[in-house]
Parts: sequence; structure tokens; C-alpha cells
Amino acid sequence: MKSLIDNARTFPTRVAGRSQEFRRLAAGQAPQALFITCSDSRVIPSLITGARPGELFELRTAGNVVPPYDEARPSAETATVEYALRVLGVRDIVVCGHSHCGAVGALVRGDDLSALPAVRGWLTHSVPEPPATEDLAEAVRRHAVAQLDTLRGYPAVRELVEDGQLALHAWYYEVDTGAVSVHRPELDGAFGPL
Repeated sequence: MKSLIDNARTFPTRVAGRSQEFRRLAAGQAPQALFITCSDSRVIPSLITGARPGELFELRTAGNVVPPYDEARPSAETATVEYALRVLGVRDIVVCGHSHCGAVGALVRGDDLSALPAVRGWLTHSVPEPPATEDLAEAVRRHAVAQLDTLRGYPAVRELVEDGQLALHAWYYEVDTGAVSVHRPELDGAFGPL
């Protein structure tokens, strides 16, 4: 924790060297994409994409899960998606799964999550059907694509996709190599290089 605190203490000094950029950020944000990914500390969207501050609007959840839309039971996730689209005008959503994913791995293996009731509830409620494969990489890819299907159930997403104003993307990030592949529906749903 000490290194994190030390960096936070010296951050204003680093910002001072980029004052114009940070003044522009203080005036508002106009991110290029909503990037939905796992809470896993090894997955760093700005590192993967090279995004500068203000270029990505991020939503991180255990297992990059997008819960089903339910107006009667709003969630932080649904509010984030709605805000990104309706207020910020984001025109691309990326759902990025990753190798070595603990949440998807638990689903695939059928792990006993009784000691983690919140995790069990989150996964049970939000992922009613685990990816039907024992290969973790393939399961994560299928899971990312399934989250796009869930997103299509959000009114704002559905409207903007139908109007041609929003594109949905499923990515797969390999933690150990840094490689990123993308879902290609035109190639029978295979993942290929970006």
C-alpha cells in the first residue's frame, strides 16, 4: 500500500506538467467507448487500449458480467450503461473477457461458492446458463458474447443499435501474452486478431 500512497502524494506534481490536458478533462468528458471488463486487477483497460484519461468510460464487474435489464430493480451496472449512452453519447461498447478468469472458471467447474454468498448470488442471478464448454478460454469468449446479448435487452442499447448509432464488440484478452482477439460474427462467431 505504501507505493500506492507515495504515488498518490506525488500525482499533483505529475499533473502540473500536463495542466492543459487536465483542465480540459475538468471541463467534461467525451469517452470514445464504454469498456466493460472484469474487476480482475490484471486487466487494465487503459493499458490494453493505450487510452488517455477521458477516452474510456469503464464498467468493471466480477466476471465482466452484464446483469439483465430490470427497470424495477435498477443497478449500478444498468445506470452506467444508460449514462454512457444517453448522456455521454458513447457509440461503441466493448465487453472484454480475459484468460485466467476466476468467475467464469468457477461457473465452468461448478465450484462450491457457499463461502462466497454474494459472488454466488451475483453469478447465479446474472449468468443463468454457464458457457457450455470445459475449455476456460472458449468459455470466457462465449461468456463475453453472451454479455452482448444481455446488453441488447437494455432499451437504450436496443434503440441505438437498431438506428445504427451503436456498435457492440466482444474482446478476449490474454493476461500472459497481452494478445487481444475480437469476436467476428461474419466468421461463424470465431475470435480473430483485432
